[in-house]
Amino acid sequence: MMAKLLDMPKLSPTMEEGQIAAWHKKVGDQVAVDDLLAEVETDKATMEFRAFDQGTLLAILAPVGTVVKLGQGVAIVGVPGEDISAVATRRDVPATPAPPPAPAAPSAAAAPASVAAPAPPSPAPASAPSRVRASPYVRMLARERGLDLTLVTGTGPTGRIVARDLAASPPAAPSSVASSRRVPLSMMRKTIARRLTESKQTVPHFYLKIDVDAGPLSALRAQLVADLTSAAKKGEEPEKVSVNDLLLRAVAVALARVPECNARFDGDAIVLHDRVDLSVAVAVADGLVTPVVRDAANKSVLEIAREVRALAALARSKKLAPEQMMDGTFSVSNLGMYGIDEFAAVINPPEGAILAVGRVRDEPVVRDGAVVAGKRLSLTLSCDHRVIDGAVGASFLAELRATLEHPTRILLS
Repeated sequence: MMAKLLDMPKLSPTMEEGQIAAWHKKVGDQVAVDDLLAEVETDKATMEFRAFDQGTLLAILAPVGTVVKLGQGVAIVGVPGEDISAVATRRDVPATPAPPPAPAAPSAAAAPASVAAPAPPSPAPASAPSRVRASPYVRMLARERGLDLTLVTGTGPTGRIVARDLAASPPAAPSSVASSRRVPLSMMRKTIARRLTESKQTVPHFYLKIDVDAGPLSALRAQLVADLTSAAKKGEEPEKVSVNDLLLRAVAVALARVPECNARFDGDAIVLHDRVDLSVAVAVADGLVTPVVRDAANKSVLEIAREVRALAALARSKKLAPEQMMDGTFSVSNLGMYGIDEFAAVINPPEGAILAVGRVRDEPVVRDGAVVAGKRLSLTLSCDHRVIDGAVGASFLAELRATLEHPTRILLS
């Protein structure tokens, strides 16, 4: 068997390079076909890199943290003792910086064994700061005014600092600003930067905003939570339904009724989808991913709730498969749980629109001529003007508002 170079494979449809996140084999280990060699962070998630060849792992050419382009070598397998120099010097092997040389040991002439080298002088101990004598109240006042109590002369008994001493003291000089640091982009953040830049530069965005009466929706959610809690078996966790789950179902219903918004631009044509696959924005440590709830128009609220929770858990553990993040037809991004009232989202190409959802707000509303307590919800639709005109977007939002303000339609549609 001749030594073989293992190349970086294409682990997701949009992958152009990958970063080695972890090695599961070490040099000298036996490798069989389909053994897990390494974990690779791609533009979408952390993927498993499994072996296509067998043998002994003779060299790792891409240590953890190395960014490797498709087709570049990451490891060598072969027979123990085999000469791998010709393989390791191929042009498609990623260059890795050499480790810094170890510090040289002191020579015998410089420090004979029988003579101890002189130890560097110890720095003189800093003098202990004098104790500041002040009450907790005075310390609090000093913090509020930005005063350094070590610079204040106390006029109270035994030099104690009292409140009147603070009036004549200037505020402390601001501390020096910490230096900036450069943080390399993760593979996911690189992809986010590239795709969102392309979206804003190439997709003509326009925005439509509505405010919805969220009282009926909140009431329905409270009733569902109560019913699910009472239906749960003793000792079992009850099923959960969030406002976002109800909203996703309402969006699916509205898209089924206004399919012109469930579309994408395709060169010289507009593609109208006959399926409603909702891309749901999920915040993760490195940025944002959009797992897809398939065929949402034909799923119940509970089915959507279960699927969203499962997809979000996979997203946060970087275990989403590429196919779970592909081919959505419409996106929903909800920042209400972060206290955001309203915002406008960037379209996720090639989709034609994205809905931005704010929080359910408690505020006074006018009902039957009287001002009463109410709940409102802000929704902003970002549209690709090549696909969706203002009237079409407005029709979709009108349908969505009617569904949310009469939410039994979410359960009956």
